[in-house]
Parts: sequence; C-alpha cells; structure tokens
Amino acid sequence: MPPCSDAQASRRLFIPIKRETLPRVSDKYPFLYLERGRLEIDDSSLKWIDADGDRVRLPVATINALLLGPGTSVTHEAVKTAAAANCSLCWVGEDSLLFYAAGCSPTANTRNLLRQARLAAHPEHSLSVARAFFARRFPDADLNKKTLQEMMGMEGLRVRKLYEEKARQYNVGWKGRSFTPGRFELSDLTNQILTSANAALYGVLCSCVHALGYSPHLGFIHSGSPLPFIYDLADLYKEELCVDLAFSLTLHLAGVYNKYTVSEAFRKRVLNMKLLERIPEDIDCLIGERHARRYR
Repeated sequence: MPPCSDAQASRRLFIPIKRETLPRVSDKYPFLYLERGRLEIDDSSLKWIDADGDRVRLPVATINALLLGPGTSVTHEAVKTAAAANCSLCWVGEDSLLFYAAGCSPTANTRNLLRQARLAAHPEHSLSVARAFFARRFPDADLNKKTLQEMMGMEGLRVRKLYEEKARQYNVGWKGRSFTPGRFELSDLTNQILTSANAALYGVLCSCVHALGYSPHLGFIHSGSPLPFIYDLADLYKEELCVDLAFSLTLHLAGVYNKYTVSEAFRKRVLNMKLLERIPEDIDCLIGERHARRYR
C-alpha cells in the first residue's frame, strides 16, 4: 500500500503496511490489508512490494488473513506459501468496503467454524444466540420466552420507528425503505445512501468474519440469503452507522447522490465508532469462547 499523508491516513480504515507498522503480537493477527502492489515469495517467505518499490517481509505464520485491495497481484507460489501457513486470502474493494471472494486453505483451523456450526444446528442454542443478538437492541425487554418470529416482529417495528425518528430529527421527507435490485437510481436520495452504506458495512463484516475463521453462511436470525450471519451482525451497527448517516447526509447532498462524499463519511464513522475493534469482540461475546462456555 503506498504511503499516505497524516490527513489521508486519518480517513482510512487500514494503515499502510511498512516494516515499522507490521504487527508485533504473540498470537495470530486477524488480518492485514494490502493494496496497489505485488505479493510474491522470497526464500520461501511472503514478500510485499508496494507501488513505490518498497519491500516488506510479511510474517505469514502470524496472520489469519490477507485482504487484497485494488491494484494487487499475487503469484502462484505466494498463494501456496500462504496456504501452507493457514493464512486465508480475501479479495476486497478499497478499505474492504466491498467484498468479492475468499480463498481458504484446506488445512486452516476450523475451531471457530465448528463452534458456529454446532450452535446454528442446535435449535435451542441457535435461539439463545438469536436472543443475545436482539438483547443488544432491546436491553430492557424480557426475551426469554419470545420466539424468533416475535423478536423479528419487534425488530421490524423498531426499525420503522427509527426511520421516522431520524426523518424528524434531520427534517427529511421519508416515504419508507425502498430498493430495486439493479435499479439504484430509482430510489430517493436517502434510500440510495442507505443502500450504499449497508453494502459497505457488509463488505467490512465479510472480511472480518472470514479473517476470524467463521462462516458468513451460518446465521441465527436471517435465512434464505447468501450471507445470513453478515446480516445478523450488520443489524448491530446499522442504526449508529448507516441509518443516521443516510438521514444526516440527505440535506447536505442537496438531492444529488455523490459516492465520494458518502464513502468518506462512512469511513469517518467506522473510525470514530472503532468498528474494527468492536466486531471481533462482539462475535466472541455472542458465539465465541465466552458464549460456548455456557453449553459445556
């Protein structure tokens, strides 16, 4: 990733990878983000060559996943070396705001995936996880006897009221959530911002979920979609990140959607709310080791 100024760095979700910025931790580091450069091997170790020709050896044995952003290329030998070290590769958009694909090594540690699968496959445990998710949005409600359908109904009503409250707060006309797949331009400005911010959030979550060794396909609330676990997680952050952003930006954009303004505002909010720190902590609390101890 090329060097950037302090002002540019403050707007990025991921810091540039240089020798001095490599993580120094005793355990596996969740992920590193790379862009505009080449990933290859040097004496059987991974080497990153950025757009300025700077070379950085990557401690692949201590990295769970490499997020390959725009302008990256990777050699066949580099993929083999990463796979041998149980390091996954993910292909993402800038700052991982879009997620395209992931390559996982056949020898990767499946501990987290197996725990997630056991919880998702057990009706009682799956419902318990769902209640834990909903308890984040309904901290004062007694959910112990609520069915999944009842909690989803509560959530739907909460979200509709949230839209109305934000519309009043920011003095924005609101006729309801509207999105036609493939026809982005048919939505009003607030809905366009919502759709873009949601998509960016899904990209960040996909990258984190893959890097932590979980599956985006095993959800506890959502179903019938390709990424149910991503949608489960996204609902934890949408109010603070996407919904407020959409209504607050509507008047500022004066009726004309600007993807650069939306992207910049989204990045700023992700940084301010420390989302990249919160996601692993929330997953661990909801379905990780701390949750698993209840069912041993």
